[in-house]
Amino acid sequence: MKAHLLFRDRDFDPASPRPANEADLTADLALESVLGAMAAGDRFLLATARSIIFAPLDDVADIRYRQAVLADVIRNPGTVREIYAIAVEAIEREKHEWGFGMDDRPDALLSRSVRVLQIFVEYLRRLRATCDSAGDQFKSVGFRTLFDSLAAEVGDEYLAGVERHLRRLDRNEGVLMSARLGDGNVGTGYVLRRPHRLRLRERILGDRTGYEFSIDPRDEGGTQALGELRARGIALAAVALGRSADHIKSFFEMLRFELGFYLACLNLHDLLDRQGQSRCFPDPIGAGVTDLTARGLYDPCLCIAGVAPVVASDVDLAGKSLLVITGANRGGKSTFLRALGLAQLMMQSGMFVAADAFRANLVTGVFTHYRREEDATMTRGKFDEELSRASAVVDSVGPGALVLFNESFASTNEREGAEIAGQLVHALLDSGVKVAYVTHMYELAHSLWAEGRADAEFLRAERLPDGRRTFRLVEGEPLPTSHGVDLYRRIFDAEEVAEAAAPGL
Repeated sequence: MKAHLLFRDRDFDPASPRPANEADLTADLALESVLGAMAAGDRFLLATARSIIFAPLDDVADIRYRQAVLADVIRNPGTVREIYAIAVEAIEREKHEWGFGMDDRPDALLSRSVRVLQIFVEYLRRLRATCDSAGDQFKSVGFRTLFDSLAAEVGDEYLAGVERHLRRLDRNEGVLMSARLGDGNVGTGYVLRRPHRLRLRERILGDRTGYEFSIDPRDEGGTQALGELRARGIALAAVALGRSADHIKSFFEMLRFELGFYLACLNLHDLLDRQGQSRCFPDPIGAGVTDLTARGLYDPCLCIAGVAPVVASDVDLAGKSLLVITGANRGGKSTFLRALGLAQLMMQSGMFVAADAFRANLVTGVFTHYRREEDATMTRGKFDEELSRASAVVDSVGPGALVLFNESFASTNEREGAEIAGQLVHALLDSGVKVAYVTHMYELAHSLWAEGRADAEFLRAERLPDGRRTFRLVEGEPLPTSHGVDLYRRIFDAEEVAEAAAPGL
């Protein structure tokens, strides 16, 4: 049996390698905040969500497959949580059964395997009943395939037959087996046989066919030899039952893992829903097309932090490979960049996106280059550190990737920073990489604007005439000021008001 809720035709590999830039993505896009909201305090859900979000999909069909499964989860949260609870409980019961030591003798293995399979049959019955009662409410191929396979592979007749065999194996009525003599009169061909019921005449008169022998209770050697014969007879059955138990256990484990991702998505969905924020299933576009169009895109981290109101933005980057964002200080530029990166990662994980509508082409990877604080070890300067991280990005990035720059190379003077950043941006664009750059460097932004590139879009953080920030982005030519004087006046005017209100202090 297979769960196949993450992929149509294969299991997810939790041991798949993580991207080399995982730490940078986590820090720059505030992913710990998103993952924490998805986990809701559950460490298993946290690890599951982290594994999947850092293994982005590269096929549109796979994304739509997960979207359909997630839509079913959102429509039927109670049933999905019940199925997840069954899988978790089955795994925990099995751990308890195997937790008293691992004796590899055939009789011990057989005994434990019988007990574990009896436990699993109980939970398979519960799983079947839950899925049968709610099956019509699920529409996705993933859930329909899971429910159909359960009905076909663990039907009532099959489960009843398994239980009969387990009861027979669990009885302490001795072992019936056959063997033959091999080379050197050594026993071979041991086969465990089904015990036959004694007829009434045999029970009363002891009239049995065949030969018997008995061992004196004081014959330790004979008892040991008979025990070895018994172990040989049940060895194959013990191994077969052990493998059966492992197979069902792996099914419950994969079911728990795959459902765990969707429940983590459901936790985030419910959090955004409680705050009245929109969510949408994005429209992924395959390779060969450059697009990124969003309506009502916002940063979910703000909602997680309880910030209200959250301002959303619209953007249309169809056919655009370069996005340059300039404008007023504290105008929402970095927040928008983070929302953009999170939306791309969430889309390629098969999740919903924090927006009214979102459409984008799939990328081969998301990379970030954000401004960092001063190196606490004082082993190198900020500019040296920026160049080192930029080199790592260049070494890892490939055609079709997306790179997000946030105030990069601002640690040196503007002329040098603009020159280095300009060369890097051109090299990435020439290599087929999409670039989004937030910058205060007017020389950089203006030089890119002056090129008149058809594949470039320039947005500016909106500032009202009275200096207020709307936290919206509008199309516009880069300006030679970031309006830092607005912040100066707001801060120092507030201090003057405070001093006037408290004279003599």
